[in-house]
Amino acid sequence: MSQGGAGERKAAKPQDQGWAWMVLLAAVVLQAMTLGFPPCIGIFFTDLQRDFQASNSETSWFPSIMVAVLHGGGPLCSILVKRFGCRFAVMLGGLLSGVGMVSSSFCRSISQLYITAGFITGLGSCFSFQAGVTALGYYFVRWRTLANAMASTGVSLGFTLWPLLSQYLLDEMGWRNTFLIFGGILLNCCVCGAIMRPVQLASGSLLQSPKPGEEPRRRAEETQLSNGASSPHELQKQSRRTACFHVLQKYLAFDIFCQNKGYQIYTIGVTWMMMGFALPHIYLVPYAIQNGVEERRAALLISVIGFINIFIRPFTGLLSGHRVFSGRRIYLFSLAVLLCGLSNFICVLSAEFSVLIVYCVILSIAMSGIGALTFQVLMDVVEMDRFSSALGLFTILESITLLIGPPLTGLLVDITNDFHYVFYNSSFFLISAALFMALTFCALEKKTKLKEASKVPVDNPSRYQYREMPTESQPESQPPPAVVYITSI
Repeated sequence: MSQGGAGERKAAKPQDQGWAWMVLLAAVVLQAMTLGFPPCIGIFFTDLQRDFQASNSETSWFPSIMVAVLHGGGPLCSILVKRFGCRFAVMLGGLLSGVGMVSSSFCRSISQLYITAGFITGLGSCFSFQAGVTALGYYFVRWRTLANAMASTGVSLGFTLWPLLSQYLLDEMGWRNTFLIFGGILLNCCVCGAIMRPVQLASGSLLQSPKPGEEPRRRAEETQLSNGASSPHELQKQSRRTACFHVLQKYLAFDIFCQNKGYQIYTIGVTWMMMGFALPHIYLVPYAIQNGVEERRAALLISVIGFINIFIRPFTGLLSGHRVFSGRRIYLFSLAVLLCGLSNFICVLSAEFSVLIVYCVILSIAMSGIGALTFQVLMDVVEMDRFSSALGLFTILESITLLIGPPLTGLLVDITNDFHYVFYNSSFFLISAALFMALTFCALEKKTKLKEASKVPVDNPSRYQYREMPTESQPESQPPPAVVYITSI
């Protein structure tokens, strides 16, 4: 579908109202069907181990690949969004997710499951989820924090409903037929994508189009290179290097990572955090079952986490959106990560169902803060016109630790036959990440204040709290663009 010609331009409307709320509703459903889906895989853990005769480590690769690709496909999603728009990316993601789960129902080995449910479904979920988050950032400005928090309640709905549906279908018709039905459900991401109408800037340039000064700047750099080239062969090599540099800068935001200390610290902290963040979601149900909890009650634990999230996430979004926390959301985020890490020690104390319920309540409160603030803090530290690229690098780095964390912990469990190491590992990574982010941002703020005190005040300071003050003058920040809606014929 072309975003350029086959459309009818309507009058520009302000953001934060009108069709933006329909996009928010679509984002809620998208997050329920993408981010809310992987945690329910733990319910199938025992059945998959039995049918494929696989170890804990081998079986844990399946959800790890799914979650890692979901987060790590960011650069591909960024390319799709810039080239075709959010609507196309979301709908393509829904199609891939559905095909992946349908194919999974016919798998005859655990390695086949890695490709179908792990890679294909994970990649589809990535396209749908990240394109939906990007669209939400353009449709909301004033209410962006609340919109992100409301959208993240979709994850809570997914956490609540997917485990209950999974356990019911698993008992009634087995995991193969359940995966077949899941494929049909995930196709509804295409419906959500259809709601996300293409957005055009008031100036007439599409959101995914290059910025006006980008092409002349690229040509100027190529001309400079050609002047210093000694031969056509050398010129060709330099042109390739320049093209590679521009691709990395455009889609992976390496320039932001190198120049913006706030983005750098936040990305490293979240990447380290993800080594332990997903462990309880994958191993909580097997841990409860191994300690004598009945399967249906064990599945209920994940639903408890999701149910509490439904109510806590909007409150967290409203709280963090208050002007008192303006520029301080990173500390709220670090506090939530710290609480998440400390809560894991409850599981070490006892595996009684009542104790696990208490653990799920505390974990859910902490997860609400993490879920509601993750992308809002990222929007705080980078400019919105580079958010898609920054999100791509951010997610591909965290996907590496999401991929290796669960299998390594599963290998440790196989060797020791002790599930307590799951929660020890999770606590270590979460607590250390929380302390790193909070202390480093605090030091960065103090350093920035000292620099400002030693220099003549600038007329137009950066509006991003966590960006390091540049050493050379920067162009004046542009106000949020007005939007024009395009309706396809």
